[in-house]
This record gives sequence, structure tokens and C-alpha cells, in this order.
Amino acid sequence: MTAKKNPVSAAAEKIVEKVQEAASSGNEIPGAPAAVSPPVDEPTEPTGPLHPKADQRGPETYGPTGQPTGASREDVAQGGEWLTTAQGTRLYDTDHSLKAGPRGPVLLQDHHLREKITHFDHERIPERVVHARGAAAHGVFQGYGRAERICKAAFLGKDVETPVFVRFSTVLGSRGSADTVRDTRGFATKFYTSEGVFDLVGNNIPVFFIQDAIKFPDAIHAGKPHPDREIPQAQSAHDTFWDFVTLHTEATHHTLWNMSDRGIPRSFRMMEGFGVHTFRLVDAEGGTTLVKFHWKPKLGVHSQVWEEAQITAGMDPDFHHRDLADAIESGAFPQWELGVQTFPDTDDQMFQGIDLLDPTKIVPEELAPVQPIGMLTLNANPSNFFAETEQVAFHVGNLVPGIDVTNDALLQGRLFSYLDTQISRLGGPNFPQLPINRTHAPVNDMLRDGMHQTAVHQGVAPYRPNSLDGGCPFQAGADNGAYIEVPADVAPAHKVRDAAATFDDHFSQPRLFWLSMTPTEREHIVAAYTFELNKCYETAIKERALKVLANIDAELCAQVAAGLGLPAPAATVEHAETHASPALSQLRGRWPLDGRVIGIVTSAGQGLADVRAVRQAILDKGMVPLVIAPAGGQLEDDGDPVAIQRTFATARSTEFDALLLAGAPAAGIDPRVLVMLDETYRHGKPLGAWGNGADALRAADIDPEGPGVVAASDSGAVLEDVADLLSQHRVWDRLAPAV
Repeated sequence: MTAKKNPVSAAAEKIVEKVQEAASSGNEIPGAPAAVSPPVDEPTEPTGPLHPKADQRGPETYGPTGQPTGASREDVAQGGEWLTTAQGTRLYDTDHSLKAGPRGPVLLQDHHLREKITHFDHERIPERVVHARGAAAHGVFQGYGRAERICKAAFLGKDVETPVFVRFSTVLGSRGSADTVRDTRGFATKFYTSEGVFDLVGNNIPVFFIQDAIKFPDAIHAGKPHPDREIPQAQSAHDTFWDFVTLHTEATHHTLWNMSDRGIPRSFRMMEGFGVHTFRLVDAEGGTTLVKFHWKPKLGVHSQVWEEAQITAGMDPDFHHRDLADAIESGAFPQWELGVQTFPDTDDQMFQGIDLLDPTKIVPEELAPVQPIGMLTLNANPSNFFAETEQVAFHVGNLVPGIDVTNDALLQGRLFSYLDTQISRLGGPNFPQLPINRTHAPVNDMLRDGMHQTAVHQGVAPYRPNSLDGGCPFQAGADNGAYIEVPADVAPAHKVRDAAATFDDHFSQPRLFWLSMTPTEREHIVAAYTFELNKCYETAIKERALKVLANIDAELCAQVAAGLGLPAPAATVEHAETHASPALSQLRGRWPLDGRVIGIVTSAGQGLADVRAVRQAILDKGMVPLVIAPAGGQLEDDGDPVAIQRTFATARSTEFDALLLAGAPAAGIDPRVLVMLDETYRHGKPLGAWGNGADALRAADIDPEGPGVVAASDSGAVLEDVADLLSQHRVWDRLAPAV
């Protein structure tokens, strides 16, 4: 018998049509909260849950045992037109408790009240100790086939497409902290491959603070807020952090990266990702190659400047979350190439004097070029933050045939820690059965029971060997796709708590990084160290930090010492000859403009024909135009109205990559616009103006002929010149340090 569906009202049919229309056309300006705009009055007819927005999708519909269910994503979400209990019983009222009379006490028998409040009381799960603040997206990875000679993993085959879920995060802050703090960012990718789940769990910095996982609690405790006051939040500018990293000098390399512009990225879309560790790849014949994984963003590596990051944290603490979601919604799908540096799998696991098992070291790309092996594209936002972004569980031990680990002591500890922490966060050992974590490969693991077990197992013999279940499940061999660890030799050795002598060099690679920076980048590093150390209370910690900096570079130490008002000490190590690595600098090259945000400042009385034309030209270039005016609504003349996305009260320069001025009002420039112009200029962003817009620039003490400023009569020509400037991310001449 086929169940009858509830009849859909005419009003509901119209809403569904609007949803489908919105899904097919998309919105020019991202940020709409729902698939269709709501009516002014509260709806009075049931329509059923609306479809998600066109840019959203949930996890693919696989069962807890990795079998495809065939259900649509909508079918596994809550549905129906009527409010119900968790058991599906329809409710007629959810606004009033069951009472003994309208003014009487609430009755204990109110099962709906108990269910609703109890569930609310338990809505939150423990946040991650680190990487609590995160954003994520769905996507696809397409292999180039170039890795097949060194790795037998199926998902790396030519044109093989693999669904992925990627989560970006900050390390130190809580879930409520700001996005643009100076911090390391996590870059974790879950590949739902045909051979099982592979998790590549890395950062936007290729090295780490520590060489051995046993020190991870120390590093994080030092960076977290002070335990007595629980401040400062999501910051390293305090005594405990600098006390640790100045005593623990293996942290020097990572700290220097963090003090560079890498610590304040412009966007998740514009930062590199690194696997940090050295991994071992296995080919079809059993041959092995050591590799380091790299994610290279197609938009280039770009950052905010420090003041801009601080303002953004106050104006829009969700800046990176919003940027990622808006880019995907507007069709500017972020992309990264996955690449590998390859090294011979020698007995000593060294490469040109660099210990490949030391996670505080890089191999310069000039010595081992990054070879691209596939493309990652993020093309859909999650449909539910908690179910997907918050509950996704990564683990460096989620490996597939062809990828194995090495003896990196930090990696070895992570193999334990990630699995252990998920049991605490997600309520038991069955967290792989959550929809976002489910593998797309069949599961027959003989693991039974436990909290939140959703797979209904069959058979009577969850053990091996057995005969009652016909001996099933059988063990697979290499010819059946089994994961087999590389039989690496473990040399006879004494049981010790120690590290190899090659781990003792803590300064040559930080010096390499410093020497690879341009003068502008060096100035930013000096400013970051000066700011952070000036926030420390204890003079002894500042003096100790200067001793560390002296062992990197004398000029770096001298400039920071001057900012601290302290003498610069001499180095205690001899600087070896070091050649710069241009690949470490962010300030070279030109990059696509996909998803860049352009502000257009206008007002009533300005020529809207130019605004309309420029706005469309920005859209045609794959960027996002936001019209800024004194008040909300729309501007009108004889042509089509121009919608206003921001007002002078709600806009701030930090939201825009460039700013355009469509003239200047005769009555005087609004002071808030002057602030926007001043900040935009000071932060090295392109500025454009047409008509009498140059008057607004002069009112802000900006030379219309200055570097990175375009003032002309033709609005189209202004946009072209501004777009050319924007391809370099910043007007670097404007930010160059004084000689």
C-alpha cells in the first residue's frame, strides 16, 4: 500500500516554485539567510520545510556501515508539515506548559515540556580543546593521475573524483573567538574514497612548535588564556606563551612564521595548507617514497595587515566564516592544488642535510619542487553547522592503501590523540557512524554496541575465527585491497627518552625564513614581535626573547629591541651560510580575482548609470560588488533601481578588497566615508574614483595621483585599473618601509 501524502496548498506550491527558481538562478549578492524571502506577515498555512539554499548540501546519504542508501539528502533531514515530538507525535501547542489551570503550577506529567527542555539542556557537546573555532565546506577532489607512479591509492588516479569535506580553524581560541586573530590555522580534509576514509589533517604553516607529541599539552597550555583570569582569549601576546617558546627554542621556527603575515590570512581561500609531517607513499609494486603534502591555493597566498585584522575582529568577528560561505554561494568556488615534495626513502630519512622526521623543519621548494597531483574544489556550504562542521571527526590514522606514516614522534602521538579525543567529544566509540563521518566504503568491522550505535548488525558471531557465520568476515590480502603497513626495519636500539642529534638545530631554518622575506614582510614581522612582546609583563621574558632573535638575525633583534626599549644582545650561535627561498614570500606574482569584494560608495544625486555599469562589470569579472550609501533601501533614477547592500553606519573598510567612489556629494563628505577611505589607503588597498570622486579623496588627504589610486572620468577604465592593481592583492609600493 502506498501512503497518501498530505495535500499541498496553493500557497505552499508557490513557495516551492520560488525555492526552485532561486536555486536555479542564484543570488548576485551572497548572504541571504534562507532560500526565499519571507513574507511580512506570519504564514498561516503549512508548507513543509523549505529546501536548503542552492549553495548548501548535507552529507551524502550513506548508512552507518558505508552502504549507499539511495535516499535524497532531503529525505534524511527532518520533514513534514507539522510540529511533532521526537517520536513523531503531532503537537498542538509548544508555547504553554501543561498547568493545573491557567495560573496553576506546571504538572510533572508534561512529557513535551520535559523532552523539549531536556534536549535543550544537552544540546552542547564539549568543544575541541584546540581548533574549536572552525568553518567548513563540501567539495570534490579530482586526481591528475601523476601520483600513480609513487602511490597506489585509488583516489589519486587520473580523473577520479572523490567527495571531500574540509574544515578550517584557528588553534587557540574558543568557539566564540574572532576569526582574524594572529594564530595558526588548521586545514583538515576528509576524503571519502572508495577504499575508505583518508584524512589529511594539517595547518597553514608547514612546521610545528614541537618535535615530540609528549610536549603538545605544554605548548597548548602556554598559548591558552592564563588559568587564573582566563585571558587573553585567542592570543599569543602574553607572558605564558613567550615564556614557553623562549625557553623551548625548537618552537622558534613556527613562532617566526606565526609572527609573519601568515598568522593573519586574508581568507581561508587564500592560504596554503601543509601536511606538516613526512609521510610514506607506496606504489603498486611495493616501492616506497617519502613525501610532504602541500595545498596551493589558486587565488594565491594573501594576508591582512595587522591593524586591519584588529579592526575586522571588532567589526566582523566571523569574517573568515562569512568570506568562505559567501564565496561559495556566489559561485567563486575556492580551489587548491594538492602537491607533493618527494624524497628517496633512505635508511637515514634525510634529504640534503635536512632531517625529514623533524616537524620543525621544511625542505625549501628550490631543493624539492612541489609536484601537483590533484585539484580540490569546494562547491557547497554545509546545511547544518552542528551536524557537519562541529561533529566532523578527523584522525591522522585514517589512511588508505598506498599511504603510510613515518616515525615522526609528533605524528606518532597524533595517531593516539585524535582517536582518543573524539570519544570524549562525541559520546562514545561510534562517532564514525555520524553522517558527516561515514565512510563511502562498505564496513564489516565486528565492533559492537556502545553509545549511539545506529547500525543494526546481523549474524551471531562477532569474532574470528568462527563457523556460525560461515567464517565471515574474511581477512583480505593485498590483492583484495587490504591496507598493509610498510614492513619498515626497526633497528635495534636502547629504550631512551631522547631525540636524534639532527633535531638540535633550532635557528638555521628560522634564519632561512627571515632572509627569504621582502623588506615589507620583514617590517611586518618586526612589528608583530614588538607588539606581542610589549604585551608581556615580565622584562625577563622580553630579554630572553631578544636572545632567541639574535640567534636568527642581528638586524631583526636590533629592531625589536629598539621597540622594546631594551639592549640588543649578541648571538650565541654561529650563523651558517643560508640562501633565501623565494617560494616562502607572499609578495610575488599576480592572482585571479574570484570572489574579491569591491565597495562602491555612492549616494542620491550621483550618476547611477555608471554605478549600474560598474556593478555589472564587477559581477562579470567573478567579483562581488557591494553598494554603500547613506541609508538602506535602493537608489532610483530613470533606470532600474540600484539596491543598497551597506550603509555608512554598517560598512567598514575591512570588508572590502578595493573601494570605488561614484562621485562626491556637494554638501560635504560623511565622516564615516572619510574613515573608510583613510583605512583603505593606509592598509594598501586599491582606490578608484570617477566624476567628482577625486574631491572625496582630497577631503581624506589622499592624493588622487598617489600609488594605487585611480581617478578618471571614465568609470569603466577606473575599474579596469583597480582590478589590475588588485591582482597583486595590495598596493605594495604604498606599504613599502621607509629606506
